[in-house]
Amino acid sequence: MNGITRRSFLKRGAMAAAGTAFGARLWSQVAGANGDVRIAIVGLNSRGRNLLRDASQVPGVRIAAFCDVDTAVLDSLAGSNPGVARFVDFREMLEAPGIDAVAIASPNHQHALQAIWAMQAGKDVYLEKPVTHNLWEGSQIVAAESRYGRIVQSGTQGRSSQAIAEAIEWTRAGNLGRITAARGLCYKRRTSIGRTTGPQPVPATVDYNLWLGPAPMEPLRRTRLHYDWHWQWPTGNGDIANQGNHQMDIALRFLGEEALAPRVFAAAGRFGYEDDGDTPNTMVAVFDYGSAPLIFEVRGLPAQPDASSSVAIGGAGSAAASAAAASMDSYLGTSVGNIIHFEGGHLMMDANNYGLVRAFDRDGRQIREFRGITSHMANFIDAVRSRRSSDLNGPIRGACVSAGLCHAANISYCVGREMPVGEIRERVGGSPVLAETFGRMIEHLGVNGVDLAGASQARGMPLTLDPATERFTGESAAAANALHSREYRAPFVVPQIA
Repeated sequence: MNGITRRSFLKRGAMAAAGTAFGARLWSQVAGANGDVRIAIVGLNSRGRNLLRDASQVPGVRIAAFCDVDTAVLDSLAGSNPGVARFVDFREMLEAPGIDAVAIASPNHQHALQAIWAMQAGKDVYLEKPVTHNLWEGSQIVAAESRYGRIVQSGTQGRSSQAIAEAIEWTRAGNLGRITAARGLCYKRRTSIGRTTGPQPVPATVDYNLWLGPAPMEPLRRTRLHYDWHWQWPTGNGDIANQGNHQMDIALRFLGEEALAPRVFAAAGRFGYEDDGDTPNTMVAVFDYGSAPLIFEVRGLPAQPDASSSVAIGGAGSAAASAAAASMDSYLGTSVGNIIHFEGGHLMMDANNYGLVRAFDRDGRQIREFRGITSHMANFIDAVRSRRSSDLNGPIRGACVSAGLCHAANISYCVGREMPVGEIRERVGGSPVLAETFGRMIEHLGVNGVDLAGASQARGMPLTLDPATERFTGESAAAANALHSREYRAPFVVPQIA
């Protein structure tokens, strides 16, 4: 390992473990407890810019380092951030002095590895969602947090919403009656990433070996290296884990569930265009909890056919992004967010504002609002200073469960077979809420020229799993458990901690 030997990692890991027993004393001897918390931002091409902004706004935080495998990204930050150290190799950054914590916004396939390496190096971690790329990685992160005594916050900002917390308590007091379903929506325009005819050039500013990390050393097979990795399995997990992980986490909290569901079924496909993407752009996933079902919907196609199927959508805040958002379906007032159904009405929260929750009665009349949200990054820094994981709003254990549900739904799709529309209807026919959900999906695809009764068919497979072991059971267990983890490329191997 460049810059970090196995011996130095073991030494740092032992020191971090000692910190569990002597946390208060050791912390007082390093910068952070009585001075600035020195933080490094990792992955600065997209979400990392937001983490940089958030960390810069917290009193007593000093931006100590940037790390990105693309030197063009690092160079773009140099002028506005003088004196901040810059690194291409994450391992070399961990060896540098003067860093107390890292905020990780690299691609999904790097999350678990970088988080565990950082903990072994004695750093606290703010980790963007999804915190894992596969189910197995969750138990390793949780075990590492315990072994090395670090503070680890997940980037699920809804956890710092007072509005959501108050709405949960209000509904648990029975104000809307019994919960009947928790729904997450990700109706977010996703256009084709194009079809290539051969390996694509990697930008000269990118260290492709470091960019791939745990993923196989394969030629680039998409026209855009950055961001479109979300839609290919070796590096991404599709929109259910990209955007939808936030909504999955909120839905779980309203249900009061803290483990994976014992049964999952997804019907999904990549419809409307043919490109180099692997992940579904349309999905309905059902998680069968005893209290009530958790239903998740993904739609990447618009409410009406358009001419933009091969045109990349602009970044957040751009005119193209605004037009894309306006082109999408909505359900009970939101396109990306949560609807929580009760016997006496429903709650609605939009992903654009986690600080607002609206309550409606059975006739659709708004009867109450809940407001308030605080800085998720500031909460992390507070916990770094206190050395109490209990102070965290977004503990890593819960984040591993919400990410794990996303992975379980994707596994149901990947091991599944194509199903005629009649079979889908038959499987969900016993539940009115599920029949209505799948019916709307079929109607949505029909508007976009996708006929599930014809050549196009959704894929999926009902799966059962043991929430305690997070392993699949039953008829399809072998195929599903083969996707429980991945083959890691040395030396970028997620350490087995659990």
